Amino acid sequence: MLNLLRNLYFQVIVAIVIGILLGHFYPDLAVSFKPLGDAFIKLIKMLIAPIIFTTVVVGIAGMGDMSKLGRVGGKTLLYFEVVTTLALVIGLIVVKVIAPGEGINADVSKLDMKEVERYTNAAAHQSTTDFFMNIIPNTFVDAFAKGEILQVLLISILLGVALAKAGKSASPLVSALDQISHAFLYVISLIMKLAPVAAFGAMAFTIGKFGLSTLLSLGKLMLAVYTTSFLFIALALGSICYYNGISLWKLIKAIREEIFIVLGTSSSESVLPKMMTRMEELGCAKPIVGIVLPSGYSFNLDGTCIYLTMAAIFIAQATNTPLTLGQELTVLLVLLLTSKGAAAVTGGGFITLAATLAAVGTVPVAGITLVLGVDRFMSEIRSITNLIGNAVATVVMAKWEGELDMQKASAILLSPETPVVSRQTAALREPELEQEQR
Repeated sequence: MLNLLRNLYFQVIVAIVIGILLGHFYPDLAVSFKPLGDAFIKLIKMLIAPIIFTTVVVGIAGMGDMSKLGRVGGKTLLYFEVVTTLALVIGLIVVKVIAPGEGINADVSKLDMKEVERYTNAAAHQSTTDFFMNIIPNTFVDAFAKGEILQVLLISILLGVALAKAGKSASPLVSALDQISHAFLYVISLIMKLAPVAAFGAMAFTIGKFGLSTLLSLGKLMLAVYTTSFLFIALALGSICYYNGISLWKLIKAIREEIFIVLGTSSSESVLPKMMTRMEELGCAKPIVGIVLPSGYSFNLDGTCIYLTMAAIFIAQATNTPLTLGQELTVLLVLLLTSKGAAAVTGGGFITLAATLAAVGTVPVAGITLVLGVDRFMSEIRSITNLIGNAVATVVMAKWEGELDMQKASAILLSPETPVVSRQTAALREPELEQEQR
């Protein structure tokens, strides 16, 4: 029992339950605990940029073969595009079958546009060109000051390649960055002890602010989003894992602590540094983790893609806006582009949704007000799906590149029928086996 009480994920579960109860019975008091969750996320975010920087630079500098870097990057982006497209398609199919918006009959003229103005105004300034231009920081320091993941990743890759080209002369700097990386990770381990407090504060605020009654009014949409997310994880990600000899269930168990923290804080960014460490513990090589995981936070948002598709079609159904198959496919095509920037700014999901509806032109943008109330309750499953999706992507990429430590992974991730010893290891052990046979 004492060991259970010491487990971080158990502490987070208890904190979430207490937060829900407080939010339900004492909503006014519960709302005041919001700073607990916000402070924790800010503490984590302040270390994301330096951890990504040091991890990626050290990983690439030690990679040696620069052609491998390009190959890994190309495979990763292709994988992200295929999987997020699959998420969008699954979301479209389920929302068409369940039709959660039918029967609401919302009058567009009576919807309050004031609540969505800040999202529509921001969406007006978002474009694909702007997104890609934003990857390049104004200055080296600016990327770290703003905490832009892709900007930091770009700088890290460039410096990592430069140090790799420099060879032995750069080894003291690489070694120093490696030590700094370990120091930052130790700081993260200290901050993570506050995760139960953060989960309590965030959950108490959510329930106190929006109330459980909000869940009932748009429960059908929530049920559809949660069902689709579970189906995507079980069928799509499960199939990818099975094909690669990885046990999805074992992987989820291995990152359960991070999943519960995301559940409590509604933010997958709150565990990004810890996930980088966890993926290395599971056997993924540092360069693979450094490239795949951070880039996945912008390009591999499976849960966000599911939600955006379903929200767009839900609004069309609720406002009695008929859509042809061609118009629905147009929504998917636009989301393939706009969803890539969903994590770049605060409220990015709504900004992306507003930009998509504005681009399509057939679904009223004002309909976003219909999902504002329950968005917070669906952010948990979005973030968890994103987290699991990026964990799967990291392990799969590591395995494809032969950068998965089979000895480490065997007891934690691999399916029973997957050979534990890699070909390289087997080749090295052949002389030993021959000597034993003699």
